[in-house]
Amino acid sequence: MATSILASGAIQSYATSPNKPETGSSPVSFEKESTQEKKFVPVMVTPFQQNGRIDPEGLERLIDFYLAAGVKGFFANCLSSEMYHLSEEERLSLTRHVVKHVNGLVPVVATGSFGSTISERVEFAKKIYDTGINAVILISSHYATKGESDTVLLNNIEHMLELTGDIPMGLYECPSPYKRIISPGVFKSLLETKRMIYHKDTSIDQEKIKAKLALVKNNPLEFYDAHTANTMFSLQHGAKGMSAIAGNFYPEILVWMCNHATDPRKQEDVAWLQQELVKAEELISKAYPMSSKYFLRKRGLPILTTSRTSSQPLDKKQMETLDGVHQTFLQWCKRLQITPVSI
Repeated sequence: MATSILASGAIQSYATSPNKPETGSSPVSFEKESTQEKKFVPVMVTPFQQNGRIDPEGLERLIDFYLAAGVKGFFANCLSSEMYHLSEEERLSLTRHVVKHVNGLVPVVATGSFGSTISERVEFAKKIYDTGINAVILISSHYATKGESDTVLLNNIEHMLELTGDIPMGLYECPSPYKRIISPGVFKSLLETKRMIYHKDTSIDQEKIKAKLALVKNNPLEFYDAHTANTMFSLQHGAKGMSAIAGNFYPEILVWMCNHATDPRKQEDVAWLQQELVKAEELISKAYPMSSKYFLRKRGLPILTTSRTSSQPLDKKQMETLDGVHQTFLQWCKRLQITPVSI
């Protein structure tokens, strides 16, 4: 039976504590939403050594940094982790290392739909679940080509579920190999299998988000938006939390947003921060994930700006831009009375 993926093991934050809903949208009940815990779950980057191998010590320091910022879960072996540039054994060993170091403090999920056939994906899903993760995440575009219908998509995912016993599953509308948005109709059918307990949404479409959120009421599935510009909107309309790349730069800020988006006393700061996040997103997204590694290194993490996604180093202008975002981040912290994490 499916259970809430982040229902147990959550720790409290160690840190101190412009898309708006469309005109005519039904009002959000902050009184109701404020009683529901919101959670930030980072899509983890992978630190590499100078020789290109995964850096286990850097990974552990990164996990400690995330935890100190107050995250309530981890998404390992994802696109930000450069999963398509890892071998099968590296995907498994990376995930296993995350699970071991987290040691049950918060849940961990990881992508498990690798392989050229359903049988190969089933085999890999079982292997990565055996690392100790709480749920195996399926990439929507791994189950239908661009030209294939939602019927094909749904049939292939359901077949995957039939062959994986009672392993808890989740969905991720990953942009690669191409972005395959789960329609509300397909979403409803998958919820009815009672196997799905996690969804990372990248649709950006607020109407689709509202439709999906309406479907997850009284359902164990937890809905996380990946789009920073939708942060305030999604959280105020019932999303369980956020899982955006911005958390690989300033997780304390996303944690604050999750904690306060539905707090009636904080709405002025919430609206201001939403606009600030949108302005910064365009700057931090360039040359990602190297931009994140540079930013984290600037924050004191012993992480090299090496990446398998691109061998092109950051240029002087890119570094200066990120230096400016870092100063902006410190200003955010000052206004919101957040103590930046230092590891």
